Amino acid sequence: MSLKEFDLTGKSAVVMGGGRGIGKGIALTLAEAGADVLVAARTNQEILETAAEIGQLGCKGLAVAADATKSSEIDHVISVAIKEFGKIDILVNSAGAGLRKPIVPLPGYKAGEWAGGRKDISLPVTDLQWQQLIDANMTSIFLATRAVGLHMLERKKGKIINISSMTGAKGFPTEVIYCTTKAAVIMYTRALALEWARYHINVNSIAPGYVETEMTSQFFDNEKTKERLLSSVPLRRLCQPREVGLLAVYLASEASDYLTGQAIYLDGGILA
Repeated sequence: MSLKEFDLTGKSAVVMGGGRGIGKGIALTLAEAGADVLVAARTNQEILETAAEIGQLGCKGLAVAADATKSSEIDHVISVAIKEFGKIDILVNSAGAGLRKPIVPLPGYKAGEWAGGRKDISLPVTDLQWQQLIDANMTSIFLATRAVGLHMLERKKGKIINISSMTGAKGFPTEVIYCTTKAAVIMYTRALALEWARYHINVNSIAPGYVETEMTSQFFDNEKTKERLLSSVPLRRLCQPREVGLLAVYLASEASDYLTGQAIYLDGGILA
């Protein structure tokens, strides 16, 4: 039996933040499904390695170094993808950052009470950190979707996948800013899905729970902390980047043509 609707052969994708972690997992899984993939991130060596791995899977892999918060650099990424691939069928917004800090000093706070024993968490967030996280997690998505928008609107087809988080639906102490940005991604996804639905562009978001990546490793830096976190996951394990990629393949494929404006929580049952 062939499920041709899941086949991405002949499709081309741009994965922002594709050099490591969730973004890399998505980029490689899209390539496994047959898509040519351009990966973009600030760290050149990482995206070159990812592009090489995509090539080993038999698909065309491209790497473009770019800061996802700079409009001129994102415009360049999109123009390169269109030039090299001829079109963009899929955009994945996976660039982002994390931050665990209170908004003001917490009276009676014990260092290490949250965030796996990180002592610097007792320092409140600064104005600069607030803006940096908004830019990394929200502005980056706006810039990338805007840059690819006219191209997809003219073609009257496209798939956009925004990476949010379960924290967009569930608050966590010392993650006020992070939770806020991820909730904004979910609402941005819903509104844009309605705005572009008549042009046959599907816009959805994936909201993972605890994913085992380089960025999250700092929160799993000791067995006690890891055990405590896993106790909150009904499936009792961490999500792997490739599992996020498998969901992205569905959202990028024809199999999801009737799905738009949704946030899919890949959280092992935490929000159930």
